[in-house]
Formats: sequence, structure tokens, C-alpha cells
Amino acid sequence: MNAVVVTGLGVVAPNGLSTEEYWNATLAARSGIGRITRFEPERYPATLAGEIRGFEPAAHLPGRLVPQTDHSTRLSLVAADEAVRDAGLDTGQLPEYGVGVVTANSAGGFEFGHQELDNLWRKGPEYVSAYQSFAWFYAVNTGQISIRHGLRGSSGVLVADEAGGLDALAQARRLLRRDLDAVVTGAVDGSLCPWGWIAQTSTGQLSTAEDPALAYRPFDERAAGFVPGEGGAILVVEDEAKARARHAPRIHGRILGHAATFDPRPGTVPADDASALTRAIELALADAGAVPDDIDAVFADAAGVPHLDRAEAAALGAVFGARELPVAVPKTLTGRLCAGAGPLDVATALLALRDGVLPPAAHTRPSPRYGLRVVVGRPLELRLRAVLVVARGLGGFNSAMVVGASH
Repeated sequence: MNAVVVTGLGVVAPNGLSTEEYWNATLAARSGIGRITRFEPERYPATLAGEIRGFEPAAHLPGRLVPQTDHSTRLSLVAADEAVRDAGLDTGQLPEYGVGVVTANSAGGFEFGHQELDNLWRKGPEYVSAYQSFAWFYAVNTGQISIRHGLRGSSGVLVADEAGGLDALAQARRLLRRDLDAVVTGAVDGSLCPWGWIAQTSTGQLSTAEDPALAYRPFDERAAGFVPGEGGAILVVEDEAKARARHAPRIHGRILGHAATFDPRPGTVPADDASALTRAIELALADAGAVPDDIDAVFADAAGVPHLDRAEAAALGAVFGARELPVAVPKTLTGRLCAGAGPLDVATALLALRDGVLPPAAHTRPSPRYGLRVVVGRPLELRLRAVLVVARGLGGFNSAMVVGASH
């Protein structure tokens, strides 16, 4: 089987509205976390989020798309546009059914749906937009990307919270092995609206700190929850031989291996049990034909919830032993982006592989009891050949992916 390569990247994040803007901000440890501005959060226990500020849809998308799309879908379309441009993908020159779309989502167009339900309640059914019939749906990003770019190949959507974004990339890899030419994949997610906020605060895992510097501190003795955010990354993935045959402008890197597992049924093991996550990492390495010594760094899930941090640290310790493997946690600058988190970590890993540097985490002071070498303070320069990306989703989802350099 030929390698699956990434030929296009598109990023929308709270600290950058393009791939290079995001990367520069991340290396400089510039955070996008602050008090929510899109609604008044003071009535809720959590008030901070990684919010994309200053985004003007009309500056990026045709006017006809704006009234029929949710905010998260507009962001997804912008990221997909950048990824397709970056890949130099001329869909008109490819077979009609040769390019698919696979995204992940956790909430769909929650903000759009909330507005229309509010119209229904306050004004009546005649004030509900006809676009409500699809704009709320968790598969809407896949549909809108495919329509905008005329992509008619096998497509789909996965729902597994933070783990779903990596699972979408893995599904895209499977579709390429069924002879598709390319797949537009990844996730842009987020539901920073009252309806979505109630759903997220109900988990009891959100930080209630009001100071961004005190809120999301994974692997820290003071960790007390995470900060949600919005954004993510869309990637173009291709069979390497086909990408080279069409003279793709660049190859950012390779997707070498992946595995997904589920936690045991709640109540049957301790809350910080690491067995299922350990197995996902081990299976991802096996799928990549790699051993632990082949991995140069880890991009951690970094929940910021003590028992989940303990489980992740235990899983990494079980696989990599006493190695002081560098651990990157760039999501401390953006918040946890639901399904968008994994693809954004993969995009960040590819940029780290390209430039030979790992970005620092912000605000956290890693505790020695976790036994992890978390990169903090300043970027860490080192030679990278392959990295591991870990993602976990609410409800017991675990996903692990091995990403390799382009050469």
C-alpha cells in the first residue's frame, strides 16, 4: 500500500485565522482564550472560551451562503478553502467521483438551531428559517464542503467528541485505499452559544476560573477543568503516488498509523484507568509499523481534569517507559475544540515536523508526579521524524494517530 500523505492544510483557531497565522501565534505562545463575547456568560458557572474574534463571514464567503449556515460551518468552509488551495487541488481535472469529504462533529450547527428555536418560541413557526432543516445537522459541514467544491466521492461524518477528528482522518485514509484520488477531511467544531454552553457545563469538566491564566492547566497540581473553544483544521489527504503524479505543490507529511478504542463500562474500573488508551496507542504504533523508540514527541489530549490527566500520563508511561519524551500541549492556547482538536493537533504536528520545533504550553506548571516532559516556556527545537497525537472524547472514546515527516 502506498503512503497516505497530507497535501493541504487549512486552519481556523482562536489565535489565528490561517495556517501560518496560527503557527506563528502558537510558537509565540499567544493565547486566544478570554471571556466569551458572543453571549453574556455571567449567569453560567464558566465564562471563558477560545473564541475566534473578528471573523466577518462576508469577507470570506459568498453572500448567499451566510444566511443558510451556522457560524461553525462558515469557519469550516474557510478552512476547507485554504486546504484545497494549499493542495493545488483542481477538482475539475480529477474523476467526477474521485474526491470525497469526511469530517467530524460534536454539536452541528447549535448556534443556528438555538436562534431558530428562539424564533419559534418568541414569534411563531412562520419566523423559523427553512435552512433550519439542515443547518443544525452534525453532517452539515461535510455537505457544504462537498457542494462548494463539487466533490462527489464517498463521504461521511463521525461523532466521537475530541476523538472524532482523528477518527475522521483515519476514515479518509481507508477511503483512499478504496481508490479515491483525494479526501478533504478533518473537523472544525464549537458551540459557543447558550444552548451549547449548557450542554458543555453539564459535564462538570469546565474550568470556572475567570482569569485565563488560571483556567486551563493540564498536568498541573492546580488543574480544575478545561476551557472549551471553537475552530480546528481541514486537511487534504491523498495517496502518495497519485499526489506525485499530479505534481502536488507540497507534501506536509504522512499519516502512518491509527487506532481507536473504547473505555470500559463506567463503574467497572477506576476513573483514571488507562488500559483502553494504552491499547489505542499500542495499536496505532503497530498500524504504523513503528516501535516506541520511533516516536520523537507526543501531542497530548491534555484534558485538564485530574483523573483524565492521570490516565493519559499512565498510558504514555506504559508505552514509552522512562523515556523523557517531549509532550506538546498547544491547545492550552486555544481551549479544547471538541472534534476540531485532533485535526488541529495533527496540523500542528505537521508544522512541527516541517520546522523542527515543538510549541510551548501556556499557563501550566507540570507536576513531577505525572512523569511527563511537557514543553513550557519557549519552543523546543529538535529533530522530529514521527510524532504521536492522542485524543479522547466524552463518553469513553480514545483515538491515537502516528504522523510522520514528509521525507
